Amino acid sequence: MDFLYQAMDAVLPFEPFRYTFMKNALLAMLLLTPLLALLGTMAVNQRMAFFSDALGHSALAGVGLGMLLGVSNITVSLIVFGIFWALMISRINRSGSASADTIISVFSSTGIALGLLILSRGGKFASYSALLTGDILSVSRGDLLWLLIALVAGIVCWVALYNPLLLSAVNPELALSRGVKAKWVEYAFVCLVAVAVMLAIRWVGVLLINALLILPAAAARNLSRTAAQNALFAVLISLVAGVSGLVFAYQWDTGVGAAVVLCAAVIYFISLPVGRLIKK
Repeated sequence: MDFLYQAMDAVLPFEPFRYTFMKNALLAMLLLTPLLALLGTMAVNQRMAFFSDALGHSALAGVGLGMLLGVSNITVSLIVFGIFWALMISRINRSGSASADTIISVFSSTGIALGLLILSRGGKFASYSALLTGDILSVSRGDLLWLLIALVAGIVCWVALYNPLLLSAVNPELALSRGVKAKWVEYAFVCLVAVAVMLAIRWVGVLLINALLILPAAAARNLSRTAAQNALFAVLISLVAGVSGLVFAYQWDTGVGAAVVLCAAVIYFISLPVGRLIKK
């Protein structure tokens, strides 16, 4: 790891990256944003843009229930509850009892209300308020290892799920004829998103996770003509927004998550007219 820091000093001789915490934050951005971008392309294709928002809001409930059950590791609580919440949303959505946006809104509201109810007992919510906005500057060396593992695993799962999931969304009958089990593919996808969202919550925040997942994918869709271009552009846009937001936040002494999301939003609005020109 020290060798990596020395290499960064040689390649990035800039003031913000003189500090170890900024180096860790940069490495976290380089590991986290591509993963969220790739999953975002699948969420946009599946018209599940607000699904991650419901998961993000449920993070508070996951932490609260973990605290009540005596689970000391917040990440474990987040991931277990996130997977459970994702499967519940998907299961009820597939039942057709209500529209997808209604179901997601119900789960989003329930998750955040349950979390606030538990965590605010005795006026203790202040100690958990950092989950709302995240703090990527607190990333440690150990966290970077887990993010690397998550990125590699996420890419493998994305490659395995992308075509079956896209085929199920575009032509369910054709997917069925080719032996694609749409239900289990969707369950695998929502679990993958749940794990990625819950891993990122601590550094991105409940209020911003959905934007960081969806904005790069939406901007890439404006600019791309093929699925490969969509994935590539989403990753590039996410990386640019992540690094730019990190530097901007350092220079202006503001929140990193908000700066990254605003950079992604700027790129999205630029992609609208540029995309129209490209497609003409």
